[in-house]
Amino acid sequence: MMNKSIAVAEWSTVSSGIQAADAMVKAAAVEIVEAQTVCPGKYLVIIAGELSAVTAALAAAIRFGETMISSFVLGNPHESVLPAMYGVARTGPLRALGVLETYDAASALAAADVAVKTAVVELIELRIAKGMCGKSYLLLTGEVAAVEAAIAAAREQTSGMYLDSCVIARPSARLAQYVM
Repeated sequence: MMNKSIAVAEWSTVSSGIQAADAMVKAAAVEIVEAQTVCPGKYLVIIAGELSAVTAALAAAIRFGETMISSFVLGNPHESVLPAMYGVARTGPLRALGVLETYDAASALAAADVAVKTAVVELIELRIAKGMCGKSYLLLTGEVAAVEAAIAAAREQTSGMYLDSCVIARPSARLAQYVM
């Protein structure tokens, strides 16, 4: 089930997030992929559908903009983005490991998409705000140069929400069992 576009938005209050999610699905033919509270008391909404519908739905949520933390529309997401968000990404062996962490969900989603479109890398995981006090991170693997290029491009995409990143050239096999 990959639609042509997805959007992610997060609000600083649960009530505004729920109202915005309702406005989104009433405004356009979009599917709610996720709508839930995330630490610390924020509300995250991810929708999918045709680009025009997703854009219209997000526009309908703007009236709740005073509590909106961030939002992002991804017009043509890489096919690995949603599986990585839900822990069903299929990857080969762990070669170099890239990690990028952001302060919000929207920039992590955008960064992950840019990373996999920049170089031949595989997304291992895209953790969007859950269990992270609202922060997000991505894990990817590939050859060292590809992972370095992907992380550099992803960092540029974070719109000031970048927190930290690293590239580990040859991660230990003992570590690999915990990140794969």
